[in-house]
Amino acid sequence: MTISMYQATVPVYKHMLTNLAAILEKAAAHAAAKKIEPSVLVNSRLFPDMFALAKQIQIATDMAKGGVARLAGQEPPKYEDNEATLEDLIARIRKTVAFIDTFKPAQIDGSEEKSITLQMRSGPLTFLGLRYLLDFVNPNFYFHVTTTYNLLRHSGVEIGKMDFLGKP
Repeated sequence: MTISMYQATVPVYKHMLTNLAAILEKAAAHAAAKKIEPSVLVNSRLFPDMFALAKQIQIATDMAKGGVARLAGQEPPKYEDNEATLEDLIARIRKTVAFIDTFKPAQIDGSEEKSITLQMRSGPLTFLGLRYLLDFVNPNFYFHVTTTYNLLRHSGVEIGKMDFLGKP
């Protein structure tokens, strides 16, 4: 059995982003129970030179919506990146899930050889679809989702591996 480009993107991102929203809901409940200002969590980081939690979620959602859209030959929507609360971040995740959920398999399947060029600060970066997905989008997506989980766990939010993985 083979896996399609669609199966490797939309359902996977939807599942992980849904888990991420649930983790943020636990973070909000933790902050309320422990009387912690939620902005402490939103702005948390493990080291001064790393992005704060809010930016981790912004990048993870950008990877999901951008990856799916580009593989389908569309321009991804631009978000403001102005989320300042846990509720704002949950809303961004839900907006991203709603966006990627609009794609059908026929729009993404067969994109393995599609040329995709990203305009980076260092100059253009060109991939073929499968390499774009496996070498750029997925590693970035999982890195930022995992970093969000780690920031919250480090901050005392009672979450575990099954919160990250979710139910199959």
